Amino acid sequence: MARIAYFGPEGTFTEQAARALAGPGDELFPVETIRLALAAVRRGEADSACVPVENSVEGPVPATLDGLAEQEPLIAVAESLLPVHFSVLVRPGTTRIETVGSHPHALAQVRQWIEVNLPGARTLASSSTAAAAVSVQAGELDAAVTAPVAVQHYPLEVLATGVNDVDDARTRFLLLRRPGLPLPEPTGADRTSVVAAAANRTGALAELLAELAGRGINLTRLDARPARGNFGEYRFFFDFEGHIAEPRIGDALAALRRRCHEVRFLGSHPRADGVRATVAPSAANEDFVDAAAWVEAVRNGDLA
Repeated sequence: MARIAYFGPEGTFTEQAARALAGPGDELFPVETIRLALAAVRRGEADSACVPVENSVEGPVPATLDGLAEQEPLIAVAESLLPVHFSVLVRPGTTRIETVGSHPHALAQVRQWIEVNLPGARTLASSSTAAAAVSVQAGELDAAVTAPVAVQHYPLEVLATGVNDVDDARTRFLLLRRPGLPLPEPTGADRTSVVAAAANRTGALAELLAELAGRGINLTRLDARPARGNFGEYRFFFDFEGHIAEPRIGDALAALRRRCHEVRFLGSHPRADGVRATVAPSAANEDFVDAAAWVEAVRNGDLA
């Protein structure tokens, strides 16, 4: 049985993702922020943490990226990909809506719906979608944009559900733990993540991308975040197809390590969508094994 901290409170999409990633008998508990979820794992108060990392409409979640790049390392061992459709909750008997609250990412995904269906309503940011529901319950807001599961936790009514400006919106969540235990086994449909800090000079990012492209490795995400305390320098977050156990991926990570003054491995795990890696000609793992064997043979004097 494991203890899993998740970005709460109860009634959020992160709770749904955590339940999807939890095993039988695992204990879930909410914390107020993403940083607190990561800190619970680092302090040993939780075995793992479930946090959002990217949304198909609003892009990366900065608090997660920054939290993974700083302090003690954590690694992703699993992911969940949730379709994101919201509910709008109100107090029973509500007839007039002047204020609508939610997490900024959620408000950005229903902006058009609010303009059409709640014209004139002011939008106010909350720390989470569930926190907005708490504010509605307390009379501080008239309506909250929440995960559908929130209505099970709060005595509110559903004004509308299935709300979203983009039909295929999805959010990806990571299950993170401390390093030291064996990684998930490669499946052929895996994702590897790293964060790298390269020299602040012309062509630095292009060189890193060339290392991946030259090995036929397909990127699935690339983000940049400023390196705190050093204006003008950035950390680059890479997600790409493959698993560190594969020779081609290991070779690429070694190349990134040579070119960067800092590389942090953030995990290799199965992809939630099950998409298998696309491998370019001459870039299969067998090709890397054969090439390494040839070099070793040459070193040993076998030139045949």
